[in-house]
Parts: sequence; structure tokens; C-alpha cells
Amino acid sequence: MDYKRPQPRKSRHANIVQELGKRIVSGELKPDEKVPLEAELCEQYGVSRPVVREAIRVLVAKGLAVSKPRVGTLVRPRKDWHLLDPDVLYWLVESTPHSEFFSTLVGVRRIIEPSVCSLAATTANPDDIAAIEDAYRRMELATTREEMLQPDLDFHRSVAEATHNDLLVYLSNMLSIALRESIRFSSNRPNLQALTLPRHKAILTAIKHRDALAAHQASLVQLEDTRMALDAVVASERPGAPAPADQDIG
Repeated sequence: MDYKRPQPRKSRHANIVQELGKRIVSGELKPDEKVPLEAELCEQYGVSRPVVREAIRVLVAKGLAVSKPRVGTLVRPRKDWHLLDPDVLYWLVESTPHSEFFSTLVGVRRIIEPSVCSLAATTANPDDIAAIEDAYRRMELATTREEMLQPDLDFHRSVAEATHNDLLVYLSNMLSIALRESIRFSSNRPNLQALTLPRHKAILTAIKHRDALAAHQASLVQLEDTRMALDAVVASERPGAPAPADQDIG
């Protein structure tokens, strides 16, 4: 799975899914509230009933809504949403305040990533290590924040793949959209490479040396650095805060 934003919607039912999905996730449509009736949606979007019904089926499959006979389609509580669905996760990124969303994400990463790094130190083969090292080298060679983003994502993906645990790889992939936004956001701090590269190098070195404990600790240090970077960038967005630093990543 590529670490990219979802592709623009093209089909008619997918446009309805996207707009209704955003309204639900943002809280505009609240739990147990009715989704607009089929006739309203047909008129609003200029589509037939089968197109609307297909859109509703997609929302139901994502856990955002439930259709009940003689009642209609209702918004489901947040606890029932499929939060790792790429669309739902992306809508959350768009609609949730940065401080709240990234705090939640860092908490999840602290549970998962240190264990992934620790396991990778015991399971990685030479090809896996070469892939992690290649991503790190490309991070070193980056001259802009934009150039550094994809190698950083590739680094974390390659570490997950080095576990040879399909469920961990799948889980990491499901978080890829959120991770991309987190890295993109935290990279707005000054001296990006000087602060980021040593943390990733420590993870790489521990995995190369088959040191599971060191890999676990290096991941925790890297995530704490991420948390501080996110806090700093969020603080800089508050009214009256100093303007962000320039785009030099050195």
C-alpha cells in the first residue's frame, strides 16, 4: 500500500460517500441522527435511487451508518466506526483538531512501533536491512521537507515489513495515511534533519546489530521526539504565536 492520500473520487456514488462520510466524522451528522432521505439525496446530487443506495451501503460497510426497516439510515456512534478504514481515517485527519488527533496517534504509535522495531531486530534478513538502510540514506540526501517525507515513510514501512508478520504489516499500512500527515506536520519545525536523522539512525543501528532492546528504546526516543515536535508546531499555530521557521531542513 502506497503512503499517499486517497485518490480523488470520480464515481457518483463515491462523491456521495465522501461528502456524507465527512459530515458524519466531523460531527455535523450526530449519532442516531437520520441521514438525509433517498429522495433528498437523489435531488441534491442529481442521481438515481440505486446510486444513493450504493453510497449508503458503503457508509454502512465503514461502520458509519446503519439502515433500519421503516426507520431509515441512522448515524452510528463513534465507537462503531471502522477507524482504520483509509477513508474514515483520512476524514478524521481532516476534521479533528491537530492537537487532539496527533496526541491520539502518538499514543497508538507508542504501543505498536517499539514492539515492531524490537521484533524486526530479531527477524530482519539482509534484504530487509538493506531496504531500511536505503530509506535512511534517502532521508540523509533530502534537501527539502517534501523530499524527506517519502523516505521517512518508507523507513517505517520497511521496519514493519522486516517483522515478517503479516498482521503487523497490515496494521502499519492501515495507519499510513495518519502517519503521513503526522510526519508532514511535525516536519515544519526548524533543524529537521539534525533532530530527526539521529533518532532514525539509532533504530537502524539497533536492528542491524540484532539488539531488540536497543531497537525498542530507540523507537521510544524517536516517538518522544515526534511528540515534542508536534506539540511545538501546534503551539506555533495558536493566535499570537511567532511565525513558523523557514523551510531550511539543515
